[in-house]
Amino acid sequence: MLSVLNGRLSNRLARHFRAAPHRLPAHAPMVSFTFDDAPDSAAGEGAALLESHDGRGTFYIAGSLINQPDDHWHGLSNDAIVRLHQAGHEIGCHTFSHLRAVDLDESAMAREIERNRNHFRDIDSSIRLENFAYPYGLASVWRKPQLARVFRSARGILPGVNSDVIDLQFLRASPLVNCEIDTNGVDRYFDEAVASGGWLIFYSHDVVDAPSPYGCTPALLRHALEAAERRGMPIVTVAEALRRIGA
Repeated sequence: MLSVLNGRLSNRLARHFRAAPHRLPAHAPMVSFTFDDAPDSAAGEGAALLESHDGRGTFYIAGSLINQPDDHWHGLSNDAIVRLHQAGHEIGCHTFSHLRAVDLDESAMAREIERNRNHFRDIDSSIRLENFAYPYGLASVWRKPQLARVFRSARGILPGVNSDVIDLQFLRASPLVNCEIDTNGVDRYFDEAVASGGWLIFYSHDVVDAPSPYGCTPALLRHALEAAERRGMPIVTVAEALRRIGA
């Protein structure tokens, strides 16, 4: 119980302590679609839908989950990772062992990062893990400065549009998860991004007709992609979005 409470406190404090503040320049709104743990359906159906709309996504992967069964899906294969990378999608870091940042001290986090980087380097030497996503969405106020030294950004799961002054080590991301949002909710996020000229990030997991509690249907993803197209919003990876805002 104490560990749970400490984790929640650290995550809440992390929202307010800006490890890497950055002011967004005036620019047209944009959207990024991200997938955590990278189930094989995200690398298959999810990536194919993005590509059909001239978009690319960011896949935050923990090396220990590659090609492994889960209660809800099967992890993607090494071949799928190479295909994603060669198609222009971004591979991001999610620790190696999929451990909560709030449970890792500095040395343990450093080992997780290095192990994951080496794992993907062995898969394809051209893969560079430049951006991070907190496993389970739990940020750590203690690990944020450490992550800022080795990653361009770190993404959480606090919903909302990234606008005005943002924290690159605590990027907001909204659920593209059928259990949490419908098409009207998706449209509201897009309208907010247009109004603020901000950067909208969605996160999800599997992409199947009967998704897990953490994933979405192809229809919901397709609706979001079409919503971006109707508003003239580019669909970019996290790395490309950071380049566009000068981060």
